[in-house]
This record gives sequence, structure tokens and C-alpha cells, in this order.
Amino acid sequence: METKPPLPPFTLETALIKVQAAENAWNTRDPQKVALAYTEDSQWRNRAEFFSGREAIAAFLQRKWAKELDYRLKKELWSFTDDRISVCFEYEWHDDSGYWYRAYGNEQWEFAKNGLMQRREASINDVPIQESERKFRWERKPNL
Repeated sequence: METKPPLPPFTLETALIKVQAAENAWNTRDPQKVALAYTEDSQWRNRAEFFSGREAIAAFLQRKWAKELDYRLKKELWSFTDDRISVCFEYEWHDDSGYWYRAYGNEQWEFAKNGLMQRREASINDVPIQESERKFRWERKPNL
């Protein structure tokens, strides 16, 4: 059986590990890698979009990161219970015209016993920002 530790029920320590792992995965901007954290039939609400399954998740993320360039995300644990975690987050990105945005949001996650996310509910708002207002800067490292 496929598993994605840490597994529920969550403690403060394991919930923090799960949140950091999600942040790290999303910052790779690799739709296939990110989709592996979800059950085959995972249910998603992202803003006004509703869909389910890994293939739909990967397709959604492909479209997202084709539009949201130089995406950089920071997640913070808000609360947790046995098999659920709630996070608040913000991320920055720019479009192909060079306009920058910061998105603020909240996610509610529900996990299967194997540690894969079976449900994700996300509410997100975008705010236009100037490049000089960016909070999340990181240097690109050369490919070695």
C-alpha cells in the first residue's frame, strides 16, 4: 500500500512536518511530483474550480505554473486534528507581462490513513504588488 508519512493521527510535530513537506513540494513547481501526495480519487476545490483525481490535479498544476511564473510559496500551520490540517499561506508570482501578485489563502486538508491527502479545500485571493514589494526572494542556482 502506498504511504506518505507522517501518517495520521497527527501531533503538533507531525503536522508541522506535513506542512513543510507540502511547502517544499509545491515550491518545486513539478505537477507530477506534487500530485503524488494525493489519493488517486482526491477531491479538490481551488478557488472556484472543483475536480478530483491525480490526473486532474497534475493538469491543474501544469496550467497554474504555466501562468504563475517564478512562483514562491510559504505555508504556516493554523490548526490540526487527528486526520485534518488547516494552513494559511501566501505566495508570489508574476505573469508573462511582468506584473507581480501576492496570493493569500487558507487550505483545509483531510488525509487518508496512508498519509495521502484525500481532500483539499482552498480559498485564495490575489493582490497586485510592485516587484519592489516582494517578500519571497530567492536566488536561482545554476544547474550543476
